[in-house]
Amino acid sequence: MKIHAAVLYQLNASRPFASSQPLVIEELALDNPGPGEVLIKMLAAGLCHSDLSVITGVRARPTPMALGHEASGRVVEVGPGVTDLKPGDLVVMVFVPSCGHCVPCMEGRPALCEPGAEANGKGTLLSGERRLHHGATSINHHLGVSAFADHAVISRRSCVKVEAAIDPVEAALFGCAVLTGVGAVINTARVQAGTTTAVLGLGGVGLCALLGAIAAGAREVIAIDLHDSKLAIARSLGATATFNANDPDLVEKVKAMTQGGVDYGFEMAGSVQAMDAAYRMTRRGGTTVTAGLPHPDHKWPLQQVSLVAEERTVKGSYVGSCVPSRDIPRYIGMYLAGKLPVDLLIGERLGLQDINRGFDRLATGESLRDLIVFD
Repeated sequence: MKIHAAVLYQLNASRPFASSQPLVIEELALDNPGPGEVLIKMLAAGLCHSDLSVITGVRARPTPMALGHEASGRVVEVGPGVTDLKPGDLVVMVFVPSCGHCVPCMEGRPALCEPGAEANGKGTLLSGERRLHHGATSINHHLGVSAFADHAVISRRSCVKVEAAIDPVEAALFGCAVLTGVGAVINTARVQAGTTTAVLGLGGVGLCALLGAIAAGAREVIAIDLHDSKLAIARSLGATATFNANDPDLVEKVKAMTQGGVDYGFEMAGSVQAMDAAYRMTRRGGTTVTAGLPHPDHKWPLQQVSLVAEERTVKGSYVGSCVPSRDIPRYIGMYLAGKLPVDLLIGERLGLQDINRGFDRLATGESLRDLIVFD
């Protein structure tokens, strides 16, 4: 079938993207779903820093590539061997397909699926196939999803069926921002009620981490960002204190108000400077978690003696250490119960033709979670 998708042909695009137009809306040929695959009609797709980092070349991916990974859609057709989905089912896409057979998958850590990571790096589906074509040229898939398109073929293991009655536009956020942010709090850090937390970087993932800390019962939820507008949003969501990241006394102020530092520090900005601040404001015996994805060349100089003498814990969190088939329904249930008001994080609703302007908004650091909404 013929579809329209946003295709990236070259990395390292310059801003403003509205002028440089790194994403080109192309008519592509989409193959029928193969064994273990499904054809999806996209309903909504969020603009995420993981997409932006590919456009700017921070995260190198093979081109040409159809971008997009945080999305919701409806099943149109299932391929051979898919028996648990049917046309009309609402699904949320997951940006790491899980094979179910490698060691991480068998250990209950599907975010670390080895064949899934290999396929994502190569720009294929979990099967190793590419189902998108522009003439004689095969188009790479972004993280097994390629959501900035009106239709996509994905692995069955790249989506989770949604049974709850939820607005599909809101559902899209659960595939990345909510999984990653809330999961970092609940799964990776295992924040306990009555403890203190700080979240550095208030993009979609950071704001979801803030909501997760509140839902977990943290008594202090400190929000930190470079933009005062984001701090105001954090206060409206329930942050107990806010600080601008440019404050030269930031770490000392946080340590003073928490009597020695927070129990859990979350770095969500993808920045070495933010990671350093998160570590330094974490108390002795505390845990610092990072879900940010800085440039692969950037390194954080850890003071090893503090790690030992203060019994610190530093943890990475990818896809929120989640089991998507378990956690997406749980988090949607929390949202519908009023415990995770992620609908308040939705920014502009854009058409596919506005996608480059949308990434300009994201690059400023001030936008909320803008989404491409399909008819």
